[in-house]
Amino acid sequence: MTTPHPAHAVVLSVNVGQPRATTGSREARTAIGKVPVSGPARATPFGLLGDAVGSPDVHGGVDMAVYAYAREDLDRWAAELGIELPDGWFGENLTTSGIDVNEALVGERWRIGGALFEVAKVRIPCNTFQIRIAEAGGPTRGWVRRFTEDARPGPYLRVLEEGEVAAGDAIEIVHRPDHGVTVSHMFRALTTEPALLPDLAAIEGLATSVRSKVEDYIS
Repeated sequence: MTTPHPAHAVVLSVNVGQPRATTGSREARTAIGKVPVSGPARATPFGLLGDAVGSPDVHGGVDMAVYAYAREDLDRWAAELGIELPDGWFGENLTTSGIDVNEALVGERWRIGGALFEVAKVRIPCNTFQIRIAEAGGPTRGWVRRFTEDARPGPYLRVLEEGEVAAGDAIEIVHRPDHGVTVSHMFRALTTEPALLPDLAAIEGLATSVRSKVEDYIS
């Protein structure tokens, strides 16, 4: 059953990036810097064509194929940090508008353009993200903790059906599970409130890495 999408819920930009060397203290490569594409991009089970990850051991894969983040949250952080945050700056593949992606339910499905997506996991901030913010003129320390405490990380999406996506495409919610576990809820369970981990066991198709954490906690 199709659920009416929020009014004006759209993709503002579709963003891709290739790995580059970081400016941190240890040698690493990152593809966190995404830039908008001028036309449609094809969403596949392993991500958008033309996009890449710098550390495939911890990023990418079918449960983290596409990352979505809201323009509203980018604007809020830009105002608080006093820096410019263009679409794609947080490493998101889809910059959205008009939908609270952090209140999406894990397992919720979105039809965007010709592709079907499913909310699968959450973004966990790392030192590379701290470096990225510092490069933009933001704080040189404390960013990961601040982002974590905010508990609005944005979701990683699975691609259930391949297809073309483009800026301006509407976001239509076509399925919502009934367990009540939101993106923010999952994030808090995995970071600051591990007592919430058992709640995640109700999620059908829970990502294997997350299920392992839940089982370890329960046991």
